[in-house]
Amino acid sequence: MLADSITIEPKIAKKPKWIRVKLPTGKKYTELRSLVDKYNLNTICSSGSCPNMGECWGEGTATFMILGNICTRSCGFCGVKTGRPENVDWEEPEKVANSIKLMKIKHAVLTSVDRDDLKDMGTLIWTETVKSIRRLNPSTTLETLIPDFQGIEKHLDKIVSVKPEVVSHNIETVRRLTREVRIQAQYDRSLSVLKYLKDNGINRTKSGIMLGLGEKEEEVFESLIDLKKNDVDIVTIGQYLQPSKKHLPVKEFIDPAQFKNYEIFANKLGFRHVESGPLVRSSYKAQKHIT
Repeated sequence: MLADSITIEPKIAKKPKWIRVKLPTGKKYTELRSLVDKYNLNTICSSGSCPNMGECWGEGTATFMILGNICTRSCGFCGVKTGRPENVDWEEPEKVANSIKLMKIKHAVLTSVDRDDLKDMGTLIWTETVKSIRRLNPSTTLETLIPDFQGIEKHLDKIVSVKPEVVSHNIETVRRLTREVRIQAQYDRSLSVLKYLKDNGINRTKSGIMLGLGEKEEEVFESLIDLKKNDVDIVTIGQYLQPSKKHLPVKEFIDPAQFKNYEIFANKLGFRHVESGPLVRSSYKAQKHIT
């Protein structure tokens, strides 16, 4: 009867040595860190403890999240809070633009929570933020990492109208796992969003995939092929890391050699840029993706 009282804990993957993060260093990083702290600037680099923060800041790149920090969706991988978002801050476009000016950012990445609660899904703030950045920082290039806006074309048209150098939308995972990982999203809808952007004048489109959620090699290949079929130019491939115990567990830590295999495969497909490695995130080396 003793066996009946034994509880078998689920096996948790242990972090390998290649996933360890080096502390950010360098003169440029130190300068920007002091500015962020002094003026309480909101970069997702610092709030999300990105492993590449020191490298990106050293190259003059930073990521800013707009439309608050509470999301209307509840994706199983994401550390952003889910719930009822706060009211829109109509001064946010100017605040972000001023932050970029203070930090002397050469290439800025904008992202946001999903705002399905808003009639325009936040696209007015999106476009006004881009316009404000252009006005105060005319030499700064931009990437917009957007939600799917439920695939509604009139909302996507607003992003197209301000012509960011790069527009990114992440599929995040393979087709089979999408319902589990991105509960309110759809794999094919994300692909159609990327294709619509490309067909309507966006010169560079971009998407990203996380690994370690239980996907199979052939499924990753299939997703890369799907992205290429939909004219995506840039792809990032990185390791999923569990934000908390409430989130989806890491099923596997992918070996760097396998990341290299995916990079080789993606390059053979003809992507303009491929970033693939355990610590790669959506905005990793983003400044190079405008060339």
